[in-house]
Amino acid sequence: MSRILAVSGVKNSGKTTYIEQLLAYLGEKGIKTAVIKHDGHEFEPDVAGTDSWKYRQAGAYGCAVYSGSKFMAIREWPQEDPEALMRLFPDADLLLLEGFKYSGYPKIELVREGISKDPVCPRETVIAYVTDIREKLPWMEGEIPVYRFEQVQEVAEQLLIKK
Repeated sequence: MSRILAVSGVKNSGKTTYIEQLLAYLGEKGIKTAVIKHDGHEFEPDVAGTDSWKYRQAGAYGCAVYSGSKFMAIREWPQEDPEALMRLFPDADLLLLEGFKYSGYPKIELVREGISKDPVCPRETVIAYVTDIREKLPWMEGEIPVYRFEQVQEVAEQLLIKK
């Protein structure tokens, strides 16, 4: 089973951008990483006008498109089961989850000034905080390390690669 780590925080805290930076660094180090993102809204998984979109509009509950090097599958899915999605990536060295702030998964929580001043994740699940807040706040004290947003390589080396 892959190592699993959530990158969490409130909306607009920079999760996607931070994961992109982690992915770039991890890729350079040869760490095969997959990402699962939770979307709190219903999203449209297909582009209007494509063949797969047409099939779904015509009544297919699912459709897969593949080529020689990748595939994409879309299907109706009435339950929320992140573990089922995780099984899609058995060869990943690391599985990053975007969001999942209230889950029991270990997580890096992003706290961005102007967006939030306090963490929202259960403290016992947080392995590190990443923030741009300069003042010392009570949640920054203790054994949970606090990093700056620009310390992506340090976070990757200390939390993701060496474990």
